[in-house]
Amino acid sequence: MSKFIKVCWKIFLWFNIVSIFLVILYAFVPIPYTITMFTRKVQNDWSSTNYTWKSYHEISPNMPLALVSSEDQKFPDHYGFDLDGIKTAIEKNKNGNVIRGGSTISQQVAKNVFLWQHKSYFRKALEAYYTVLIEIFWSKKRILEVYMNVSETGINTFGVEEGAKRYFNISAVNLTKSQAAQIASVFPSPQKWDVGNKRGAKIMRQMNNLGTDYLKKIE
Repeated sequence: MSKFIKVCWKIFLWFNIVSIFLVILYAFVPIPYTITMFTRKVQNDWSSTNYTWKSYHEISPNMPLALVSSEDQKFPDHYGFDLDGIKTAIEKNKNGNVIRGGSTISQQVAKNVFLWQHKSYFRKALEAYYTVLIEIFWSKKRILEVYMNVSETGINTFGVEEGAKRYFNISAVNLTKSQAAQIASVFPSPQKWDVGNKRGAKIMRQMNNLGTDYLKKIE
């Protein structure tokens, strides 16, 4: 075995050890910081990052319902990947160079916690790897809890607690159904969109269709 192959093997081995260790650790402790938080801080002239971790039960149940309704209605039932969504994304990608979504909440958590935002096939491969790990080591409730905390909700704003403060001057535990839907509406493009966009009303209808009992599948 050549020296180069030995080095590659050691890198591969240590990458797996460290990544699995972090995934197991983050199954129990709040996420301290992410690559995206650092990137946005640099992009916005080193301005402060607004980020406050809240546990699942310190957030209004309207919020997880809004996010599942908006982002991934198959979330309680899949194992990290929406095969139909992937097929649709592949068909769209055949027509251009832009790599489009089809991502589940689990995939978005893998990206938001462990990776970066710039789209590439390499990042998508790592995203799939981390998605498998968090689906193995985390509960669905934990995945959704992390999603609500580390996702961007505005300029230099991360998590629904800071989003609730930013848009409504309240804590996330007090979010109404309408307010939760409005925050969920900015998740696809928080650098460009604000609450009050047209998606809020659509998300409200989806929340009513699913009903609050839908969350029992997660909890």
